Amino acid sequence: MAAPMTLKLSTLTPRQLCAHLMSAGLLAGGLAQAQSAPADAAASAPSPGWQACQTLKADATAQLACFQRWADSQSRTDRPAPSLTTAPANTATGQPATQVLLLPTLNTESPDGKPIGCKNNQYSELSKFWELQRGTDCDTFALRGYRPISLAVVASDSVNEQPSSTAADHTALTALPYKRTEKKIQLSIRTKLAKGLLKSSPEDSADHDSLWFGYTQKSYWQLFNTGLSRPFRVTDHEPELIYIFPHQVPLAGGWSYRLSGLGLVHQSNGQALPLSRSWNRVYLMGAAEKVLGQDASLTLQGRVWNRVHESSGDDDNPGIEDYVGRAELTGSWQISKSHTLGLTLRHSLRKDARGSARLDWMLAPASSPNYTGLRYHLQFFSGYGDSLLDYNRKRQVLSVGMSLVDW
Repeated sequence: MAAPMTLKLSTLTPRQLCAHLMSAGLLAGGLAQAQSAPADAAASAPSPGWQACQTLKADATAQLACFQRWADSQSRTDRPAPSLTTAPANTATGQPATQVLLLPTLNTESPDGKPIGCKNNQYSELSKFWELQRGTDCDTFALRGYRPISLAVVASDSVNEQPSSTAADHTALTALPYKRTEKKIQLSIRTKLAKGLLKSSPEDSADHDSLWFGYTQKSYWQLFNTGLSRPFRVTDHEPELIYIFPHQVPLAGGWSYRLSGLGLVHQSNGQALPLSRSWNRVYLMGAAEKVLGQDASLTLQGRVWNRVHESSGDDDNPGIEDYVGRAELTGSWQISKSHTLGLTLRHSLRKDARGSARLDWMLAPASSPNYTGLRYHLQFFSGYGDSLLDYNRKRQVLSVGMSLVDW
């Protein structure tokens, strides 16, 4: 039997002495683990550091139990355990259904500050825009884009120099020499107020409903009209409350019905008499989409609305729904990640067949193809209701500018 090794403390430096004491402590902890009594007592023992587990190489079973207790002590009980889920098959790419291991994360935000899963590209455009699934959830009370945020130069076939309405005292007393070329500015944002009100599930792929608030402001600015000191000709304000309920209903031709919605919207121009214009309406909406491939899809969204009744004394614009319309159908073709065509049709649902048509073409600048939010924006509008002051006046408008979308 070999003689035990001895150390002369007097010959050690302070640093060497500390190192030997630390090694002795770790070794003692390891021996205590290796000689622990019953398994139930060991399971309830305080977890050692991983360094102590390293000393148990002679007993693989004891070392594994030691590492397990240490790993358990590092796990937070308020986070889910790893689990298996199945990623659905993608018919567009031919990818089969695949089992995926979901690991809990130590950070609930991605590097850009958005919750994990927010704007996840494995989901469809409608799902990402309205956050129909938990995997696309960007959480509540964060600002999102709604309609495009635009700055454009506008040319029209006519301009309303003396706006009028059939309501008493709602016709401008004098005409103003507005120019047919002006600037258009549109701001539009939204935020999610609540989620999982009627439909919610803990799985990331599961659908959940949501309640939104949106606000859109559109202004026509007579920037080139120096004779009138460049006034804002009209500014319309449109706050909106929207409830979205998700679906995943297969339709013919590869389409899928994705959502139903209920909305309440107020629109006004904030003017005093005789230019005051406003109305309120309640609408139902639905939307479907068809995935064409990577970053390519078709979307259809329909709305039908009913105007909230106002007394004749409070009605700034009688019969506005006979001009602006009672229903809207919007189609969008996302040709690629940076290229989109859209068409919006409105109809009065009456024999006079008034309404409007709007065509949008958006293309990302070639200098920044990876920045999906910035677009060149070409728009053509023909019909009634381009602004509230023009609710009963038909005109054609061409605008060219830049827009921010999908942010």
